[in-house]
Amino acid sequence: MDPKALPAHVAMVMDGNGRWANARNLPRTEGHRAGEANLMDVVAGAVELGIQEVSAYAFSTENWKRSPAEVRFIMGFARTVLRAQRDQLNSWGVRVRWVGRSPRLWRSVLGELREAERLTASNTRLTLNMCINYGGRAEIADAARAIAEDVSAGRLKASAINETIFQHYLYSPTMRDVDLFIRTGGEQRTSNFLMWSSAYAELYFSDLAWPDFNRAEFWRACEAYVNRERRFGGAIDRVAP
Repeated sequence: MDPKALPAHVAMVMDGNGRWANARNLPRTEGHRAGEANLMDVVAGAVELGIQEVSAYAFSTENWKRSPAEVRFIMGFARTVLRAQRDQLNSWGVRVRWVGRSPRLWRSVLGELREAERLTASNTRLTLNMCINYGGRAEIADAARAIAEDVSAGRLKASAINETIFQHYLYSPTMRDVDLFIRTGGEQRTSNFLMWSSAYAELYFSDLAWPDFNRAEFWRACEAYVNRERRFGGAIDRVAP
């Protein structure tokens, strides 16, 4: 694949952990364990390809609706994974960045995220956005609220608001637009993930559960992206008038 044709930013909805476990007569929590190991494999594959940015949907604002036992496991597991994997990610030159809301997020998880951010802040090979307690509508609503507060306080003129200004109020203002949006697990929807940044993303759906979506499958998705024609609302007239 031509490196210049590869997606700069890949977003991933890592779906199917629970179904993967259930199909093997295992607790859903074992699917999350397998999914964590697979995330590291896919990130390694992204580093090998030279991808600049990867966003992983690790826990959504809607996931709080799951059973208290599963939420406790995911939060505790996220804390443990961040602590265990940050040194490996740092050695690969990966910069870890947290994207999401702080309310309800466990203080210990937020602490591990902040420490991972601090440790890897100077890395430039790849940025890994860990989207934990994240929701696309929540992000847009929070940005709109912050803009309204600044307009009310006289810090911003309403007439100055445009897409560029709005971007500055998002959780991660420097995030690139998503080029390739991957969802595993057989579902074909975006599930409230990076709605602003994914406005022109190419969508790629896989029937594989996330624990089976390894780096080879990630490369296959990137290859599919390379072979697509992106027009961003434009059109190509193949027949002369």
